[in-house]
Amino acid sequence: MLIGLLAVRPSLTAAQGGKVLAFIAFFILPIVATVLGAAIHLEQSTSTTFCLSCHVMEAHGKSLYIDDKSYLPASHFQNNRIPRDQVCYTCHTDYTLFGDINAKMRGLKHVYVYYFKDIPARLTLYEPFKNRECLHCHANARSFEESIPHNMMKEQLMSNQMSCLTCHNKIHNVQQVDKLKMWKGPAT
Repeated sequence: MLIGLLAVRPSLTAAQGGKVLAFIAFFILPIVATVLGAAIHLEQSTSTTFCLSCHVMEAHGKSLYIDDKSYLPASHFQNNRIPRDQVCYTCHTDYTLFGDINAKMRGLKHVYVYYFKDIPARLTLYEPFKNRECLHCHANARSFEESIPHNMMKEQLMSNQMSCLTCHNKIHNVQQVDKLKMWKGPAT
């Protein structure tokens, strides 16, 4: 409304305080609106709904419901080991629009490929999955610290000499997801 008023009555800028009013309307308000809009969007992009809103991610979303405890994402999702409303973000923080500038650039690359390129038939990570994503929650947890073989290979896991995925290798089986038994969700 303020910009409209100044557009209709430009003589207001000649009045006392008019230049300040114009500065606020044409400079400060657009910056504040842009920053707030970006902050809200970035917060929403941590949601599972946002991640699965691309059709290419539908099978990954279905894989959270595979009724088999050996499937890592499904087991974590179904047992509330990670927040259900931030499933993708929790485990893939390094691969989303969050983290360092490189992670943000990869996220923008996802958007670019989705709208302007051919989406690859098989999605792969840009770099190997780092143990820090697992150890963020599991390190120092009693079940991790006291269990064999975790306690015997802790140093190798902490230093990324050995991947958690060496043993825990059932991840998002998207090629087979429609052939597997699915969990129906919590009883109501």
